[in-house]
Amino acid sequence: MPAAQDRPGGTETSQAVPFWRNPRNRAVVFQAVTLLLVFSAGYYIFVNTQANLQRQSISTGFGFLNREAGFGIGEALIRYSAADSYARALLIGLLNTVKVASIGILFTLLLGVVIGVSRLSRNWLLSRLAAAYIEVVQNIPVLLQLFFWYAIFHDVLPSPRESIQPLPGVFFNNRGFYFPMPAGHAAYAWAAAALCVAVVSNGLLRRWARRRQERTGQLFPFWPVAVILQIGLPLLAWYLAGAPTAMNVPELKGFNFLGGFSLSPEFSALLIGLVLYTSAFVAEIVRAGIQAIPRGQSEAAMSLGLKSNLVLSLIILPQAMRVIIPPLTSQMLNLTKNSSLAVAIGYPDLVSVANTTINQTGQAIEGVLIIMVVYLMLSLITSAYMNWYNKKKALVER
Repeated sequence: MPAAQDRPGGTETSQAVPFWRNPRNRAVVFQAVTLLLVFSAGYYIFVNTQANLQRQSISTGFGFLNREAGFGIGEALIRYSAADSYARALLIGLLNTVKVASIGILFTLLLGVVIGVSRLSRNWLLSRLAAAYIEVVQNIPVLLQLFFWYAIFHDVLPSPRESIQPLPGVFFNNRGFYFPMPAGHAAYAWAAAALCVAVVSNGLLRRWARRRQERTGQLFPFWPVAVILQIGLPLLAWYLAGAPTAMNVPELKGFNFLGGFSLSPEFSALLIGLVLYTSAFVAEIVRAGIQAIPRGQSEAAMSLGLKSNLVLSLIILPQAMRVIIPPLTSQMLNLTKNSSLAVAIGYPDLVSVANTTINQTGQAIEGVLIIMVVYLMLSLITSAYMNWYNKKKALVER
C-alpha cells in the first residue's frame, strides 16, 4: 500500500497505516500477550501448589535448613556431624559433587586427548585399540558402567582383614583404597605455596616464550624448564623447612583401616565410570578437530623439517582447539550432570543428601529447587569459563 498520495495541488501527504497492519505494533502486542500467558500460567501453578500443600498440612519455605539434620555422611571435605544443620549437610553434598566433577574433568581431558590422538596413529594396533575402546565405552550406558565398577570394588575385593597389599603401606579391600601420606608438618604448607608459585611462574614463562618465538622464531625449551620448576621449587621449600620424612601409614584397627589417605569404593567407582565414559566422547571430538585441519598444514610443517611431535603441538593442536572447545564444553557439562547418578551407588553427592533431606522434612519442592539451582549455577560457571577460553583461542582477523 502506498505511503503517500499526490493531491491536485502537487503536494505529497502521508496516509496513516492502521494499527493492526503495522508489523512493529503487532510484534509488541504478540509479545505482551505471550508474556501475560506465561505469568498467568506461573501464577496458577503457584496458587494451586500452595493450596494443595496447605490442604495436606505441608509447610513451605526454607526454614528447615537451620534445623538439625540428624543423619551422618560417609565422606566430607569439611567437618560434619549429625548434629549439624541441613544447610551444612547440603553443603557437604555440594562439595562432594564439585570434587568428583573437577577431578573427573581433569582426568577426562587427559585420557580423551591421548585416546583421540592414538585413534589417528599410524600404528595399526594402537589405532584399532583406541577405536575399540571408543565403540565399546560409548555404547554402554553410564549407569551400567557405574554398577560394574562398584560391583568390582565392593564384591570382588577382599575384606579388610584379607586386604591386598601391592606395596608397603598400601592396602586394597572392599572398604576402600588406603595409601600412606606424609605426617602433618609446616614444611608441606611451604611446599604447597611453592607449588602455586611454580604454576604462576610457568604461566608467565610460557607467555614470554611464545612472544619470543613470534619475535625471533627461536624455540625455547619450555617443557623441560617447566618440569624442573614444578618439581624443584616444592622440593626446595620442603628441604629448607626441615625435610620431614615421617609418614602416616594406615593400620588395621578393629574392623577397618585408620590413618593415611583413603578413597572409598563409591567415589572410586563413580570417578572411574564417569572418566571412562566421557573420555570416549572427548576422544572423538579431538579426532574430529584434528581431521578438520587440512593435510597441507602438516605436510608444509614437515617440509620445513619439524618433527612430528612439534607439528602436532605447534601446528595442528592450536588450530584444532578452535574446533574442539565448543563440543568439549558440552562434554564437561555432561560429566557434571552425570555425577548426579552417584545416588545409585551410594556416594553422598548433592542429590543423595538432598533426597535424604526431602525424606526427613517433606520439603520436596524446596529440595528439588535447590538441586536445580545448584546444577544450573555449576553449568553456567563452566560455560562462562569455556566461552572466555574459546574467545581467547579464536582466530583474530585484521
